[in-house]
Amino acid sequence: MPRSNRPRRKPGSTPNARSRSNAPEGNDEDWMQRARYGVVRLQDAPDGQWHVRKIAPINAVKTYTCPGCHRMITPGVAHVVAWRADHWSGDDAAASNRRHWHPNCWESRSYRY
Repeated sequence: MPRSNRPRRKPGSTPNARSRSNAPEGNDEDWMQRARYGVVRLQDAPDGQWHVRKIAPINAVKTYTCPGCHRMITPGVAHVVAWRADHWSGDDAAASNRRHWHPNCWESRSYRY
């Protein structure tokens, strides 16, 4: 009898077990909030720590000016929102000073001021 190249399933597993294991844990509202606004990641740089969030094109509804190239980020364009994680006056002040960047401008920004 020829060998099968298909992996054998563990007893008791179902074909949809993989999709259920990837389901978000916790409150449904928290999951919807992360899905709508993106996941914030902490990024270390020579100029300090930054909270960085990617904004999907479908969620980009306003026009912003990129501080890296001083060009407009128009609605429908994917971009990055960044704000200081180590702001001297606290998290609320840092969040109010967040800036919208083109992804390439954020990655290639200069650390010399």
